[in-house]
Amino acid sequence: MNPVPEYLPIASLCVGGWVVLNGVLHDVFVLRSEHGKQYDRNLLRLLMDGHVLVTCGMIQMVVFKGLQANEQWALLASGIASVSLLVYCGMIYPFLKSMVTMALNFLLLLMIIAGFFTAG
Repeated sequence: MNPVPEYLPIASLCVGGWVVLNGVLHDVFVLRSEHGKQYDRNLLRLLMDGHVLVTCGMIQMVVFKGLQANEQWALLASGIASVSLLVYCGMIYPFLKSMVTMALNFLLLLMIIAGFFTAG
């Protein structure tokens, strides 16, 4: 018995929840900071960072049922979201070293890749 298909849905749900929570907290703290006092290009850019996190995390959460059914589209969607988050974390790495988010998405991506090989 291969544990990847069994644990992949809950892993995607948990990683997605972690990322959504981080995106919401990011936006809350940005809005409460000095940046949130004036609507300008810098505030919009900072809010878009949170939006990227929330959107990718929601994708990882929404595919839960598809991953339970071992659907290829769900593996692909979760994989795209994980790769997107890894690229995003790589781009912001000089400013913010999001090691936990990178590690979680890297492990999830490995599980997704394994899931492609076990999908039938």
